[in-house]
This record gives sequence, structure tokens and C-alpha cells, in this order.
Amino acid sequence: MPALYIGHGAPPLLDDALWSGQLAAWSADLPRPKAILIVSAHWESAPVMLSASGPGTPLVYDFGGFAQRYYEMTYATPDASALAARVAAMMPDTEPVHQHTSRGLDHGAWVPLRIMYPDADIPVLQMSLPTDDPYRLLELGKRLRPLRDEGVLIIGSGFLTHGLPYLREFRIDAAAPGWSREFDAWAAEALARGDVDELASYRSKAPGMPYAHPTVEHYTPLFITLGAASDPETPGDQVVDGYWMGLSKRSLQVA
Repeated sequence: MPALYIGHGAPPLLDDALWSGQLAAWSADLPRPKAILIVSAHWESAPVMLSASGPGTPLVYDFGGFAQRYYEMTYATPDASALAARVAAMMPDTEPVHQHTSRGLDHGAWVPLRIMYPDADIPVLQMSLPTDDPYRLLELGKRLRPLRDEGVLIIGSGFLTHGLPYLREFRIDAAAPGWSREFDAWAAEALARGDVDELASYRSKAPGMPYAHPTVEHYTPLFITLGAASDPETPGDQVVDGYWMGLSKRSLQVA
């Protein structure tokens, strides 16, 4: 399996025909995964934590101000306990793993997966984001890399720009602010070169900071994906680009 970094969007993504179509077409082109391991921007917790892994994992409705129907959606996936045990066994003694038996899938996981795998017939396990250090996340992704040979799709779920406090209007078709366009162009070029060190130095080198990422949790799942690549410095395929509410939805597939 490849590894992916995707922009996950808010619940209204489910009603966006263009972006939903892009995600659905992308998943249709992939080999069918035996299981999915997803790391979302919306679960920052150390040590490494794993979501509830039994069948019918509940959802976390970690958003506000949207239509009631979004809070009634379900995504009842099959048992993922075998994957949870496998992930826990892959971690070193210095990186303990906690099984969070009541924690469901947050919207950074279930919103895009409802589009990509709408039948909810693939086991899904969510893993927390334990640090914002790019190099620690690269090492964590590298440790997870063997899962790809076992048919597991590894996904880092974030948003390539996420300066919500600095948006002037909240419309899906809103123009991208300068800081969003500048950061997106910088990241696209670095990804095309396979320049991992440049990407890791975003705080000091990326234009548009700190507006593009006043907090960094939507960017850093990228390093889980790059770490899980066979060679993090081999450029991947930038499958999705463009903007949503002025934020970059650029998404990546690595081999």
C-alpha cells in the first residue's frame, strides 16, 4: 500500500461535490486496504494512544455550529483489534502505547473516510499525534512502514494551511489569502524536490508563517506519511491541490 497525507476538511466537505469527487476517485485508484491506520490533527496526545478498536467504533463529533445531521452520522467499521495489537508491538520501550478503549474516530478521520470508503467495511484504527517534532514523527512513520507490506493504508490527516483565525470570510469558494497561497507554493516545491529538511524547517523557512499555521497540528501529520515512505526523499504524487475556504487542500501519495 502507499501512504497518504490528506486535507480532511470540516463536515461540509461531505457536501462538496468537487473535493468529494477527488477523494473518491483517489481511493478508487488505490489497492483495496486490509486495514487503515490514520493519524489526525485532532488528537494530540502523548504517549502514543490508539483509539477503541472493537467493531462499530464510535465517532467523536469534535466540531460546533454545523447542521444537526452531521452529529447523527455514523461510520461503523469492523474490528481493528488485530491492527491495534500489531501497532503496539512495533513501538519501542521508549515509546509506550496506551489503548484508549472509549476514544472514537474524530472528524479528521471519519469525514474523509466516509467519502473514500463509504461502505465502512475496512477496519480503521486511529493513532494520536504524540509530538510536533518533525524528526520524531518521521521516525514514528518509519517504524510503521512495514504495515504497508501487510496491506495497511497509513494516512496522515491534516490541512496544508490552516489559518482559521485569519480568514476574512467562511465560504467554500473564498479566495485564498496571500499567506495560504505562499505557504502552499513553498510546500509544493519542497515536496516536488523531496526536500524533507526544508519541509521540517517550516517555522523559519516557510513564507506565510505563522498565519498559515498559528498552531501546527494540521501540518505535522505530513511527517508520519513521509516517514512511512520507502524513501522519504523520493518525491511523491501531489494528487489533490487547490483551496477550500481559502485553505490549501494539497494532498500527497508516497510509495
